[in-house]
Amino acid sequence: MTEPDHWFEPIADHLGSAYLRYSFTKGTRQEVDAVVEWLGLAPGMRVLDVGCGPGRHVLELASRGITTHGIDISRTFIDIARSRAVVNATFERMDARHMTFDAEFDAVICLCQGAFGLMTANGNDLDVLRGIRRALKPGGRLALSAFSSYFAVKYHGAASFDADSGVSHEVTEVKDESGRATEVDLWTGCYTPRELRMLMDKVDMTVDHIYSVEPGAYLPAPPTVESPEYLLIASATPFRR
Repeated sequence: MTEPDHWFEPIADHLGSAYLRYSFTKGTRQEVDAVVEWLGLAPGMRVLDVGCGPGRHVLELASRGITTHGIDISRTFIDIARSRAVVNATFERMDARHMTFDAEFDAVICLCQGAFGLMTANGNDLDVLRGIRRALKPGGRLALSAFSSYFAVKYHGAASFDADSGVSHEVTEVKDESGRATEVDLWTGCYTPRELRMLMDKVDMTVDHIYSVEPGAYLPAPPTVESPEYLLIASATPFRR
């Protein structure tokens, strides 16, 4: 990949390391605490982070002895992640719609609208999920966050919500490392717990839990309409023939 292939790449290029200044990135340790517990992760396991951004979850997992590989469509984010890399952490620029991993990982994480939710056009979210399923070893586990349709309709007044596609569109301002601002368009696929369960069934995965969560507050709370995200925990089942 040499040319931009997704609408998010120019945004990531503008943000650079300033992405890590935003408040939603400050709860990394708590998020990883929860994911480690819910996925049963331990040192020596191998984890894939789909849509890793600048690598904050990868680095935290690696610090705990968990070998973690991060992929992201943004070359800028991958370059930042590699500059911060530690033992057990590796990074690769890759389009999550076209992953080629085959039964290589004990677990996959896809958090904070990392690829899933940003690939909504033409059913691409399902392509991401199929790639995730192929990447998992038999019995492998998944932790995936998705923006809530209920929350988007009820509270996200600054954005418009397309009821047909389930996509939220927002025009917002982002700043680079020097504080220079630019106006950007953000499109986010939104889901209900029922839709997430149906998607998991399509890719031969069993839903273990769906929790209502917020960045930095991954708690085992039942789904509600009051939280911005759902966190899905699922397990790989045998592929149907």
